[in-house]
Amino acid sequence: MTRHVRAHWTNAILVCGKCSKKLGGGFGKGGKLPLAKALRKHLGIAKGRKAVTGIVEVKCLGICPKRAVCVIDTANPGAWKLVPDGSDVVDVARDLGLSGRAAD
Repeated sequence: MTRHVRAHWTNAILVCGKCSKKLGGGFGKGGKLPLAKALRKHLGIAKGRKAVTGIVEVKCLGICPKRAVCVIDTANPGAWKLVPDGSDVVDVARDLGLSGRAAD
């Protein structure tokens, strides 16, 4: 028998952890945060199943672009995105269809 765990997510964003690690940050104020953490901070959401949107760092998506992070919006799984390092988190969130609090 399979058990179910309830989550409050309306959608999920998968962020390649290997790409993020290779960049050593590159996003947010001062360019020191990984993309997943910068998006969560910008949107004002926490990690875990109680958040409105799930922003999950996964091991490796297999694209491995130079100076960018691979991202999948599960609402549109056929169109993977490559986010260059140093991109404005506000623009990235808007491109992914995410809304949250104003930029810090």
